[in-house]
Amino acid sequence: MQRVNSPSADVVPYNKHSMPLGLYISVPFCRTKCSYCNFASDVFSKSAYENYVARLLEDIANSRQLASELGCALGFTHDDTADSIYLGGGTPSILDASQLLRIFAGIRDQFTVTPDAEITVECAPGTLTPPLIETLLQCGVNRVSLGVQSFVDQEAQSVGRLHKRSTVLEEIGRLREAGIGNINIDLIAGLPHQTNESWAFSVSETIATGVPHVSVYMLEVDEDSRLGRELMAGGARYHAHFVPDDDATADFYQQACQMLAAAGVAQYEISNFARVAPRNSELQNNQSRHNLKYWTRQPYLGFGVDAHSMLEPLVWGRAPTPVQVERSSAAARGSSNLGFAIAADGIETDLHQAIRFATPDSLDAYMNHEPHTVTPVSTQAAIEESFFLGLRLNRGIDFERLRTENMPWEGHDFSRAINAAEKTALAPEATCRQPQEVSCEAVAAWDSAIKQSMRDGLLEQEGTTVRLTARGRLLSNEVFARFLTEETKVGTGHVNPR
Repeated sequence: MQRVNSPSADVVPYNKHSMPLGLYISVPFCRTKCSYCNFASDVFSKSAYENYVARLLEDIANSRQLASELGCALGFTHDDTADSIYLGGGTPSILDASQLLRIFAGIRDQFTVTPDAEITVECAPGTLTPPLIETLLQCGVNRVSLGVQSFVDQEAQSVGRLHKRSTVLEEIGRLREAGIGNINIDLIAGLPHQTNESWAFSVSETIATGVPHVSVYMLEVDEDSRLGRELMAGGARYHAHFVPDDDATADFYQQACQMLAAAGVAQYEISNFARVAPRNSELQNNQSRHNLKYWTRQPYLGFGVDAHSMLEPLVWGRAPTPVQVERSSAAARGSSNLGFAIAADGIETDLHQAIRFATPDSLDAYMNHEPHTVTPVSTQAAIEESFFLGLRLNRGIDFERLRTENMPWEGHDFSRAINAAEKTALAPEATCRQPQEVSCEAVAAWDSAIKQSMRDGLLEQEGTTVRLTARGRLLSNEVFARFLTEETKVGTGHVNPR
């Protein structure tokens, strides 16, 4: 983990031009499919695992060629250095020891992994046997994320979790005995049968374990999960009629924020909390280095089903040409004459700040070498991303930093005081000097969004920084939508892996 001697849990060193890569590896296999899950994962026979690992290793081996064909640098340092690896899913701990060892060996064959790299594996409670933990240590794993969701057995079982509270506590002890103390616990507010009392018990149990990191998610209701579809249909399957209402779920979330803060586990992102190290100590910063790459728009590469990547163009501001796109498809398929899927009908050579690309979101499509989707990110879209990703962090957005990170905006005075009532946050009177790729209309719209959100009590201002209020974190999607002035497709990877 990153070591930071800082008085604030919200302050993380930042240097765009020295930030190594983050690597994400998707393992879409589960022992059982939880009813709330809307990720690209499912239950498959073990015979599928070996073919998938072989396909993963093929992608990892071809990563440098794919980046080159897309006209991308591997990292802001333009090299293959990686300081975070995240194996998520699904349930990566479902793989055999030999398969896990081969994945990590394949990564180290292609990338220079820093000695202090944060290496995380998501594990389902009930899978952390002594042999698996020994395998994780051999792979260099130093952080484990446990999908607990609830310490109340009835709640966990109602959504398809296979573990009990006692299992979680036993395996946390087992990890610590093996020397892995950097542990995250996931909790979900809004599960079937959850009450104020049962939720307080789950949060209290989490605090009592002493783990350095906690993730708290509110139950997502959408068409991509069985429980979500049942709730939307008004049905009773999957214990849907025992799901708390939205107001209760929001209360649970706020209750968790308060309880964790009182216990010294500080919120640093909408869903993420880290135990605060004492001032001037040598203890590590417990924030997730890997996930911070997503929220601060650092370079990352994803491998496997529904894996997303974001890299910087080799020549700043130049998107891949259609020829490059076609070649990168051929590289990915091991062929020289196949087409490539892109996010629009052709990509013109234009000013772009980053290139996002994503693998197919189904196992069959991925195994059949169906192409990546490629999305060049314009300067304007990059700034929009900075708003709705950066505002996820409690530290918020510093307009002076935003100005320095987006070179075409050098003519804008982001350092001017922000005042919702009197002054314009983004100083649109200066926009007549701006480059073409950022429109005056966009700046005016962002300025209006900031001022309106502050009037609504969703944003607060301190100097040149704006951040979400506690109410704003509950209504964050509403706030983020206000900053979108063009349709922006953002593949942020598994920002909130469960």
